[in-house]
Amino acid sequence: MQVGCQGCKQEHGAFDIAMAFQPIVDTETGLPFAYEALVRGGNGEGAAQVLAQVTPENRYAFDQQCRVAAIEGAVAAGIIETGAKLSINFLPNAVYSPLACIQLTLKTAAATGFAAERLIFEFTENEQITDPAHLLNIVESYRKMGFSTALDDFGAGHAGLGLLARFQPDLLKLDMELVRGIDTSMPRRLIVEGMIRMAQALGIVVIAEGVETVAEYEALRGIGVRYIQGYLLARPGFRVLPQIVMPSGPEPAAVAA
Repeated sequence: MQVGCQGCKQEHGAFDIAMAFQPIVDTETGLPFAYEALVRGGNGEGAAQVLAQVTPENRYAFDQQCRVAAIEGAVAAGIIETGAKLSINFLPNAVYSPLACIQLTLKTAAATGFAAERLIFEFTENEQITDPAHLLNIVESYRKMGFSTALDDFGAGHAGLGLLARFQPDLLKLDMELVRGIDTSMPRRLIVEGMIRMAQALGIVVIAEGVETVAEYEALRGIGVRYIQGYLLARPGFRVLPQIVMPSGPEPAAVAA
């Protein structure tokens, strides 16, 4: 464990935060594969208002508090009984040492009875990665500890394919701009089909996020996307696990596992 790093000396609990939860749905079963924890203010204020308070000086404390709030909030909302995983967004630039910085997370999981192997850690390519080698070390370290990792907002942001070429997460979340209107956009459809083939070859599970219409849902199912997240199925629930509402109607004919 890294001892005495700058981040470990920071105080925790400086933010008034809570979590909203949105399911990532396994469309073959209609059950939640995972719930993503989305930061909110203590009274339900939006993420932007909370994130505006984050600075380089308090980033580590914020990241640590979010992990604790996500686990404690999900357990209080009943996630253990669902069997679903919990996806937590983290800030790679706030992790000084993967082993040292995970200790509070592990302690919280143990205290709440949540199995650590059900944790997914999401990082977004919208956050500029200042040290790709450090991020690779985090991903590899988390994998050795039994966690899953997910690259969020793929197709937007700073790195894209270049980042994916350096390391491969367990899960790839397609940016909602690629999903929006995919039922009527041939370029979007072809791009997403190519991403699915690439991910399958690399052994990565694809998740489509930001799905808002039945037409988008059916188009994605038709080209092989099994795991879907978006307002169509469930809006985020503040401090609760929202009910999943599956679209009615026949399943597309061609669906890949």
